[in-house]
Amino acid sequence: MLFVIIRQYERGVKFRLGRYVGTKGPGLALLIPIIDRIQKVDMREQVIDEPPQTAISKDNALVDIDFVVFLQVGDAEAAVINIRSFEAAVRNLATTTLRAVIGEMEVEEVLSKRDSINQRLQLKISQETVRWGVEVKAVEIREVRPQRDIQEAMTRLLTADRTKRSEITESEGQRQSAINVAEGRKQASILEAEGARESSILRAEGDRQAAILQAEGFSIGLDRIFESARRVDSNTMGLQYLEMMKSLGEGASTKWIIPMDLASVANTLSGTLAGLAPSGRDAGADDTEA
Repeated sequence: MLFVIIRQYERGVKFRLGRYVGTKGPGLALLIPIIDRIQKVDMREQVIDEPPQTAISKDNALVDIDFVVFLQVGDAEAAVINIRSFEAAVRNLATTTLRAVIGEMEVEEVLSKRDSINQRLQLKISQETVRWGVEVKAVEIREVRPQRDIQEAMTRLLTADRTKRSEITESEGQRQSAINVAEGRKQASILEAEGARESSILRAEGDRQAAILQAEGFSIGLDRIFESARRVDSNTMGLQYLEMMKSLGEGASTKWIIPMDLASVANTLSGTLAGLAPSGRDAGADDTEA
């Protein structure tokens, strides 16, 4: 009898006279010499690191792609019976699938959509490896490197695109600045017009109030003159004329022009004085007699 030790991370696919009789492990497996044979399968996750592969994009650009594949055996029996070397199969399947996926995309998409390429590769490879008992855990692109002429062309394109964006941003800034200046001038003009309007209204209101006050003052003056004139009698007017004649007599003129109204005023004044004179003489006679 022959004993074989199967480690924790291994499984042993046992054959007896060439026929599959079971999967053993981990632990100690018993074999009959010459009749039994066991093949160990590593169940740990493995990494397939392929050298950079050259692929042609949809727009006929050559691209070098460096990628890795993470896989793990889930069914040891299928990995031994259904495929001779699942590792070699996965390597070849990954490279051919990569070229197929890249051929459906343009070079700019290849450079900018790595996550999408990773997911598509993982899905396509997993659909084939399931029958081998192998599960593809992930596919990761580490580097995408176009050829030199493509890199130079893309650099020029990137520079032109950045220059275009810079000019657009600058022109947009100038446009916004001009809009802001025009808006400011508009607001200033509106405020200036509103200020002039308010000033005109205030001046007009002031002129109106001044005219009203002046008219009221003139009206009050006229009322007072009218009231004073109502209290003036003919004797007062006569005395005023006599004062005027006195002033004229003191002057150097030798010819006077006296209005006709002055005679009537003088007659009135003389009548008043005549009415006062007899009473004065009687009073003197009485005093003499006494």
